Amino acid sequence: MNFKKQLIIAMAFVSVSAFAQTPTPQTFTNKKDGNYKFTVVKNLDATAVQDQAHSGTCWTFSSLSFIESELLRMGKPKVNLSEMFIVHNAYNMKADKYVRMHGSVNFGEGGAFHDVMAVVKDSGIVPQMVYSGFANGEKDVNGEKKINHSELDALTKNIVETVVKSDKPGIAWKKAFNGTLDAYLGPIPKTFTYEGKQYTPQTFRDMLGINPNNYIEISSFNHHPFYSKFVLEVPDNWAADQVYNLPLDEMIAVMDNALMNGYTIAWGADVSEKGFSFKNGVAIVPDLEWGDVKKEKMDSVILNPGKQKVITQEMRQEAFNNYETQDDHGMHIVGIVKDQNGVKYYIVKNSWGVKGNDCDGFFYASEAYVKYKTTSIMLNKDGVSKDIAKKLGL
Repeated sequence: MNFKKQLIIAMAFVSVSAFAQTPTPQTFTNKKDGNYKFTVVKNLDATAVQDQAHSGTCWTFSSLSFIESELLRMGKPKVNLSEMFIVHNAYNMKADKYVRMHGSVNFGEGGAFHDVMAVVKDSGIVPQMVYSGFANGEKDVNGEKKINHSELDALTKNIVETVVKSDKPGIAWKKAFNGTLDAYLGPIPKTFTYEGKQYTPQTFRDMLGINPNNYIEISSFNHHPFYSKFVLEVPDNWAADQVYNLPLDEMIAVMDNALMNGYTIAWGADVSEKGFSFKNGVAIVPDLEWGDVKKEKMDSVILNPGKQKVITQEMRQEAFNNYETQDDHGMHIVGIVKDQNGVKYYIVKNSWGVKGNDCDGFFYASEAYVKYKTTSIMLNKDGVSKDIAKKLGL
């Protein structure tokens, strides 16, 4: 991550400054007088921002960004891993589950962090240069390749829905399904050459030193016992994998401990709140009711740091219960900053490219927003403090 991306400088609407080596942050102003001043608490290495474009594959972009940072933390060379390799394999896994469950589980383009780890564990991983996933030649108006899964998603869903309507499903559909994936994404390579050496996806995984068993998911909801595991009830958890359940303050403590000790975090959250502004590079929970804010005042609320709500366990539970909080999006948390009022924010790497955002593809999410809208996180279990690890039986 270069200097500009690390620190979010010269935002067009929200003026931000943060310098890892400068104790006193400089200030940038603009014609709307938006003025955030951030000082860096912790800023960890991350690879370049990617663009999921016209696809619902944030779960693989965020997870692989997370793994790429893990490799950097481990002292490995920087590598751009193939998201579409994960997508191809995960689609096959999802289709098999859908048919076996007679169509009673979710089938769509969404997914979860554990889907990526399941693919890495079973099938390995490959670099982006080996498998781009652009077999259909989709390009944008500038001639650049961009992901567009609209046809792929419709065709694959049609296949599995047709199969489950059959009185006695055969096995030929699997070839048709995989053939559709090959047509849009390209056939998965069995072997490939990378930096002069030959690998399979599995041996490349092993060479990188990625061990999926080292990673856990955590959430915080009081409709299940704390310090136990439960199946997170969100549609994209088609695999019915379990997460650890912690009280809210301890989940935040886990995140802070991990980041301060060099471990980044894959972050699943709801991004539908009015306080979420990717354009302006902030996600906040102002201490007000949005219905009471006149339209002409909303920009001011977003553009200037102010008091934020105190989020409780009960508040986040209520929002989850009434569907205000859903599993909208997967992202990657790479650091911590504080604004001029001492309010803590997390540095978030997104997968919506660098256009249409004043922060080169990153944004700052306040602690209040993270407390309120997090659905789950994934991290290296070594990033969990010993006392909490003991409570979880790690």
